[in-house]
Amino acid sequence: MKIKSVIKLGFTAAISASLIACNSGTEQSQDKQTSAVAEAQPKAQTKPNILWIITDDQRPDSVSYYNQQVFGSKNSPLGHVESPNIDKLASEGVLFTKAFTNSPVCGPSRGSMATGRYPFRNGHYAFELTHQAPDFVTPTVSQTLREHGYGTSVFGKEDAYIFKWGPGQGFHDANLFDYKVHFKHDLQKNGLGDLFVKASYDHSSGTPVMAGLTENVIYPDGTKRSYFLKRQNEELTAQDIAEKNKTAKEFDLLRAYTRYQKDLILAGENPQPADKAVDAYIVKEMQNYLNNADNAFTTSWGKAATGADSAKPQFVQLGFHLPHSPVLPPKEFRDRFKDKVYDIPKFEKSELEYLPKQLRTIYNAMKVDEMTYAEKQKAIQDYYAFCAYGDYLIGKAVETFKAYSEARNQEYLIIYTVGDHGWHLGEQGIEAKFGPWVQSVENAAIIVSSDKSLVPAGKVVTDLVEFVDFAPTVLAAAGVDIQQDKFNYLDGYNLIDVMNDNAPKRDYVLGELNLVGGPRAYLHTERFRFSMRTRPFNGLVNAERLGKDVKWALETTAEEAEMSLYDLKIDPLERRNLAYDPAYKGLANWFRNKLGNIVLGDGRIEVDWSKENSYHISTFAKGADDKVANIPPHLIP
Repeated sequence: MKIKSVIKLGFTAAISASLIACNSGTEQSQDKQTSAVAEAQPKAQTKPNILWIITDDQRPDSVSYYNQQVFGSKNSPLGHVESPNIDKLASEGVLFTKAFTNSPVCGPSRGSMATGRYPFRNGHYAFELTHQAPDFVTPTVSQTLREHGYGTSVFGKEDAYIFKWGPGQGFHDANLFDYKVHFKHDLQKNGLGDLFVKASYDHSSGTPVMAGLTENVIYPDGTKRSYFLKRQNEELTAQDIAEKNKTAKEFDLLRAYTRYQKDLILAGENPQPADKAVDAYIVKEMQNYLNNADNAFTTSWGKAATGADSAKPQFVQLGFHLPHSPVLPPKEFRDRFKDKVYDIPKFEKSELEYLPKQLRTIYNAMKVDEMTYAEKQKAIQDYYAFCAYGDYLIGKAVETFKAYSEARNQEYLIIYTVGDHGWHLGEQGIEAKFGPWVQSVENAAIIVSSDKSLVPAGKVVTDLVEFVDFAPTVLAAAGVDIQQDKFNYLDGYNLIDVMNDNAPKRDYVLGELNLVGGPRAYLHTERFRFSMRTRPFNGLVNAERLGKDVKWALETTAEEAEMSLYDLKIDPLERRNLAYDPAYKGLANWFRNKLGNIVLGDGRIEVDWSKENSYHISTFAKGADDKVANIPPHLIP
C-alpha cells in the first residue's frame, strides 16, 4: 500500500504558488562576500531552502537529546557522549526516535533514500553500479527538485551508486546534482584529507590493471606517505610492512583482525587537526558554495567554481563520511574521551549456537569479541569522540545554511538523518553493520523548519518510520504535488504527515541487503525482529538467475530459509534467536510468509545491471505490503 501526502501546514501559499511558477522575479545583492554570509535584499522566493544532512555509520545513541528521550539519560547505555549542536537542532524541531534504514549498508540505503523506493523495488541490494536506463527507473529526489526550479548540490559522500548507462568504458556520472564535491574524487584525490585507503592501478601496459590497495597518510604540512595494504598478485614488501607499522604506532591505531575486515581502522588519532580532516573540508566546501552565492570562487584545491544561484531555492545534501571507519577523531576531541569508561556490550559465544549460517558468517567476518578489554574500550571511546567531532561540524554547517536563508528572508527546512544505518560496538560480538539486528538498522531523524507552524519545536515522535519516507518529505516540502499519479512509485510517507497523525499507522518496517552473508530481508515490529534468507544463492543476480526460483524462500524448508526471530519483550538485546524454538515455530512461519510475500512477490525487481534494460518484476503477491501486522494472537507465546 503506497500512501501519498502533501504538507498541509505552513508554506501553504508558497506551495500553491510554486505549482504555477518556479520563482518570481528577485532582486539580488551585488555586494561581494566578505564574511560568513553577505547582506542580501529580501526576495519573493516561494519555496524553502532545504538542507539534508546524512552521516555514515552513526548510532542514534551518540546524540544526547535522543538518549534523554529514549533512555531518560543524556548518555548512551554504554556511557558518555557529547552532542551540544545536534541537541540544539533537535530542540528546534521534531525528533523521530525510531527511523529505520531499509538496508544496513551505505549503497542500497542511500539508493532507497535517493529514490524513495525499497531495495526490493529499485533492484539495488548491495554495491551494484546501478543506472537509469531501465524503463522501470524513477527519478531521484534531486532530479525532481531540479525540474521544479531548485538549485541542487551535494558535498561529501553521496554514493547512491546511481549512474548513467554506458555503454563502453563503464558507467558515467548521472548528473544527479548541479554542483558536486565528492570526498574521494575531489578532496582526497587532490591531497585534502587525513588517512584513507584507495585502489592502486598499474598503467604500464596502457590499460589500467588493479595493482592492490594503498593506505595514504596526509600530514598537516601537506607531506604524504603511501604504501600497500594489499598487493594484487604478490606479497607485501618489507617496506610496506614497515610503513604500515609506523602509521599504527604514530597514530595509536586499532585495526580489525578478521580476514574480511583485515586492516580496517576501528580506533586511532587523526593525522590532521579538527579544521583539516576530510569531513572539515566537506563543510568548508559547502560554506564556500553558499557564502559565494552568484560569485566566482576558488575551491580548497584550487579549482574555479561559481557559488549557489540565489535566484533559485537551494537543495543542499551534506554527506559526512564520519563516523565511518577509519575511526579517527582529531586529537582535541579524542583527548576528551580517553579517560571515559564504557560498559562493554554483553556477548557470549553460546549465542552463536542459535544463529543460522548467514548470521554466523556475519559474526565471523566482523567479530571483535576476542579483543582485549583495553582495545574494546578504545574502540568505543574513539567512536563516540568521532561522533562528537561530527557534532561540531554539523553545528558549523547548520549555522551557515541558516544564515544564508535568513539573510535573504527565505524559509528553510533541515532534515538530519542520524546515520545511513547503524553500527555495532560489540553487540552480537561484532563491530560493523550488515546485520538485521537493531544496532544495524535502527536510527533516528530530526526535522527543523523556520516555519514553526509547520514543524513545532521540541516535538518527539515514536512511530515507526523508514528511510523511504525522506523522499516524499523533501518533495512535499518543496511544493511538489506528490498526489499526482506519476509519484505512485514512492514507498514512504511524508514525515510531516506522520508527525501530525495524518498518515496511516505503520505496524512494521522492511529492509533487505545482499552482502557478507548473502541475500537477506528483515521485517521488524515494535515487539518482534524477524529476518530470513531471500534467495538460494549468494552474490548478485546475473542473466542466468534473473527471475528464477523467486518463491524459493517461501517453499524451501524452515532450516534452509535461515530465519531469525527475537522477542524484545523477553530479549531486548537480541541475544537469543527463537525462530526454531518449538514455542515460536508457528510465529516464525507467519513472519516468513508475511515478509516473503512482500519482498518477493509485491513488485520485487531484480536487474542485470550489466545490460541496458534487462530485469524481472515479480507480482505474485501484489498488495502484500499493507503495513498491517495482525499477528494471530494464538501464535504469540
